[in-house]
Amino acid sequence: MKRYDIAIIGGGPAGATLAALMAGAGWSVAVVERAEFPRRKVCGEFLSATTIPILARLGLADAFLDAAGPEIRRVGFFAGDGALAAAMPAARGAPAWGRALGRESLDTMLLRRAAALGADVLQPWAAAALDRAGNEWHLHLRAAVSREQAVIAAPLVAAAHGSWESGELPSQPGRRAARAGDLFGFKAHFRNTSLPPDLMPLLVFPGGYGGMVSVDGGRASLSCCVRRDRLEALRRRHPESRAGEAVLQHIVGTTKGVREALQGARVDGAILAAGPIRPGIRARAREGIFRLGNAAGEAHPIVAEGIGMAMQSALILSGCLEREREAFGSDARAAAIARAERDYSRRWRGAFAPRILASAGIANLAVRAPLAAIMRGVIGLWPQVLTAGAYFAGKTKFV
Repeated sequence: MKRYDIAIIGGGPAGATLAALMAGAGWSVAVVERAEFPRRKVCGEFLSATTIPILARLGLADAFLDAAGPEIRRVGFFAGDGALAAAMPAARGAPAWGRALGRESLDTMLLRRAAALGADVLQPWAAAALDRAGNEWHLHLRAAVSREQAVIAAPLVAAAHGSWESGELPSQPGRRAARAGDLFGFKAHFRNTSLPPDLMPLLVFPGGYGGMVSVDGGRASLSCCVRRDRLEALRRRHPESRAGEAVLQHIVGTTKGVREALQGARVDGAILAAGPIRPGIRARAREGIFRLGNAAGEAHPIVAEGIGMAMQSALILSGCLEREREAFGSDARAAAIARAERDYSRRWRGAFAPRILASAGIANLAVRAPLAAIMRGVIGLWPQVLTAGAYFAGKTKFV
């Protein structure tokens, strides 16, 4: 049983960023990731300019900018027959504009950097159980292919496994009954679209919302969330189609801006589905288990800040742990862990709680037809609301 300073569950943007930051500072780090990379994932794929300084700190900013899609300088709004655009607020400092990169590329880039800085990457291995043993945690692992089993130990655990799937770990959500308002996520890549390369439009359609953005390789990404009751109705209406295809037909049929952007385009790869998603604020830290990324709290994807919040939460947590580093190796370890937990929870809430609450309000407007009509009317009169919304979503302020 190998021992580490910290064990990280999940090798996505949150876990890989934390692993790279901690390993680069001299901590012994293990990252457990059950999927093989590269892998596609349901995600909007946009990374705000406010997160690029973290990539710079990891030595990845140039690689990201070389690989990512074009600068996004405008935010748009496609709903019904309307299509509006307004300026994206520039971030204070350089670079000023965000870009989008497919998760198959971004996740691989981040996890490889963590390994290069000294983190042990256990992949593809699944975290099956987490037990307390004295003053450390024992993480039980299972190989995804061979079913081989292993155990690693660490006094600190970072849960970066996301929030969508229930499980047996104390940091994972329990199962809950299905509800009509549950949101399911879908994502598709397209080629040969007519979407302006500098525009990232918000999509509002009956029963859901989404977004489009130009990503790497000349592709465009369309990601969306759809209510469970609307999805069930679409599947009845299109029994010959898969769920993702039925949702795409619905969006194209009800949203002129999307219909025009995808005229003559073709789907590149499979349409992905996941969910139900779990927006909201959850406990951040307890007994040496620190949640980050979506496991700590998830904003509705309507604000396009999921990747940024994941990586920024890793930056906050690494700072909180580093401040207590000397005490972790002393008899005062328990008190140091408690201080780090309080510090992290406070800083996390200050950075992200306003975004999560704001995204919930906007999403509730978007998925309810009478409120969505009011939303369309307001934005039609004052397109500058889009610029203000991007500002309050955190696209100009560095953590």
